[in-house]
Amino acid sequence: MRRPLPTDAEVREILSRRRTRPAPRPTPRAGKALTPLIKKLDEQFGRGAGALEPRWREIVGDRLARVTRPQKLTKGKGDQPGVLELRVAGAAALLVQHQSEDILARVNLFLGAGSVDRLRIAQGPVKPLPEAAARPRRAPAPPPLSAAAEANLAASVASAPAELQVALARLGRAALTRASMRGDGDD
Repeated sequence: MRRPLPTDAEVREILSRRRTRPAPRPTPRAGKALTPLIKKLDEQFGRGAGALEPRWREIVGDRLARVTRPQKLTKGKGDQPGVLELRVAGAAALLVQHQSEDILARVNLFLGAGSVDRLRIAQGPVKPLPEAAARPRRAPAPPPLSAAAEANLAASVASAPAELQVALARLGRAALTRASMRGDGDD
């Protein structure tokens, strides 16, 4: 036997008695959720030598950057400053030892005051730093076209729509200049 559907009044009464779960909160963004953990880990372990390597040339200068690399950054216990281990190419170790105070000052400027108080020097081969990206040189400006070639170009572009004339003139000038530089153009 079929059960009859409830009336509107019964539906309202049933729904008023039933409690539904509230909609779940959306999950927090990963960056926001991980920020406390990252801060705790940064306080506990600090930034390692990996943070120094990309900017090493800026920190110690070009001369020292060619013969040294940061290997390991050990944080001291509690409030104690850490130790920076440098890989130094053979004979440059003496130079680095004499400039250790300057190196420590520059590293502390980058990492924060009191981060490092000692250098540990390990002699060994040092891989070269990637060269700083040099600005591409601009090609010298091409020589101007002769007056006759410029007049021919202006006459050939005159029949084009006004909004295209400037672009066509520039394109024609570039093509004529390239042809004249190769020696197969007729001015």
